[in-house]
Amino acid sequence: MSIELKMVVSMIIVRSYLFWLLVTSFIVLLAERIRPWRKKQGLLRKEIGQDLLWFVFNGFIGGIIFAVAFNTIYSFLRLLFSIVFLRNPETILLLNNLPFPLQILLYLIITDFLEWCIHNLLHRVPFLWKFHRVHHSITTMDWIGNFRFHWLELFVYNTLKFLPIAVLGAHPDAILIVAVITTLIGHLNHSNLNISWGFFRYLLNSPRMHIWHHEKKLRGKAGVNFGVVFSFWDWLFRTAYMPLKQTVPDELGFSGQENMSNHFLMRFFLPFLDTKKKKHPD
Repeated sequence: MSIELKMVVSMIIVRSYLFWLLVTSFIVLLAERIRPWRKKQGLLRKEIGQDLLWFVFNGFIGGIIFAVAFNTIYSFLRLLFSIVFLRNPETILLLNNLPFPLQILLYLIITDFLEWCIHNLLHRVPFLWKFHRVHHSITTMDWIGNFRFHWLELFVYNTLKFLPIAVLGAHPDAILIVAVITTLIGHLNHSNLNISWGFFRYLLNSPRMHIWHHEKKLRGKAGVNFGVVFSFWDWLFRTAYMPLKQTVPDELGFSGQENMSNHFLMRFFLPFLDTKKKKHPD
């Protein structure tokens, strides 16, 4: 292989989200092994095999399988936008002429706020909660739990974010960088690492903060700590909870979890069903 061809291949790999997904996953996994927060939590914990399946499907395979469906949805939204505003969303390109670093920053802030809003909807709309609770079936937090979510969430997030992202028109490299940052912070939020960011906890989400989002005991009307990258959305809208002491919830999960099957296929295909009979007191 010539030097020129090697350089081209290297550039293709470096600009691949899959490459950075594997890199960020390895870094956080290694950090958990070197300095775990919860010392007794092992690598091969319960349901780790199932979470590997979620990781492979949601991190890579799902996007390929649903590509046609996504394109159909995007075409419809594009047509609807053009009918209402008499122009295609891709012709607006709000960020296109801005300096590249500023594109990254604005794209990160805007998309993170959109994801905060969507995450709120997943908790507040009963239909959406029925499949989002797959993510909240996690009972042991580590980095790979970031990818335990039902595939319908791909449709919800991609559909609701499509038009704003199309209108922003950020450079593809800026979009990739933001995707990598979001994935890394998401891995860290679910990781077994004792990170709070100190004073910057009012700006950035962290494992010490996000673990309370997964507390089985519901805090507030729909829960707390919905942020992905930034925590200041939760501080701003009063949905934040983060005790200063290095404590963890007594139990992770969600109320009624014992009535839902923990089998992968049931979670994958029928997350809406409570297949186990509810226990009644004698």
